[in-house]
Amino acid sequence: MQEIRINETTIEPAAILAEAQYHPAETPEAALAAAATALAVRELLLQEARRRGIEAEPQVEGQGRREAEEDALIRGLLELEVTVPEADRETCRRYFDNNRARFRSPDLFEAAHILLSAPPEDEAAYAKAVAEAERLIAALQDKPQRFAKLAAEFSACTSAQNEGRLGQVARGDTVPEFETFMENLEQGQLCPVPVRSRYGVHVLRLDRRIEGRELPFEAVAETVADQLQEASWRRAVAQYIRVLAGQAQIEGIALEAAETPLVQ
Repeated sequence: MQEIRINETTIEPAAILAEAQYHPAETPEAALAAAATALAVRELLLQEARRRGIEAEPQVEGQGRREAEEDALIRGLLELEVTVPEADRETCRRYFDNNRARFRSPDLFEAAHILLSAPPEDEAAYAKAVAEAERLIAALQDKPQRFAKLAAEFSACTSAQNEGRLGQVARGDTVPEFETFMENLEQGQLCPVPVRSRYGVHVLRLDRRIEGRELPFEAVAETVADQLQEASWRRAVAQYIRVLAGQAQIEGIALEAAETPLVQ
């Protein structure tokens, strides 16, 4: 991995390695490439902000955190240089009509489970939990009405005191492994195999599935406008970065052609 130069400033390989942890990717090489691009773009913007004499007061962000000085400089530069028109109602309506599937209320699931707690790294304990789950599933297939009693007796989840019921959950509310099984069960069906997760092993029953519904345009018009505005802003920032890259002396990376990460 070679160093990168943005005009007179050098970005060392060690800095790229440190940045890579913030850019998860399918391969280490892809993470390093994303990290290198992010650092190069940041340096390019900071140099331009300082050249322009930008002054920007750091803002207080979520949970009372104060914006970093360099982030404030970049924000000030982009506020000055990048403007995009607001999406009009006709544009928003056309986008909504072409992407109705994106604007739905979420599917909801009502499920119950029995959690047999075991850390995945403890192979013996995890195998024991799987065997216990298989035993409980067999018992419930014979007498499904015993679910509440078995949940109260065996489950390590607080839902044990509520017959194992989890209430209504949507996609993203549970771990992916749990969600995958819920989506493929029929209403009222007991999962025939143990569900493994990082929390342990689950005996799962899907009680009810509530399909999401399409939302009317009026209910999501503001969301549509915000999404279009955000997309336009990101495209404009990417174009501005490419212009700056074309004017700078850059070695070790090709920012003009790169998929430049966009500043938040």
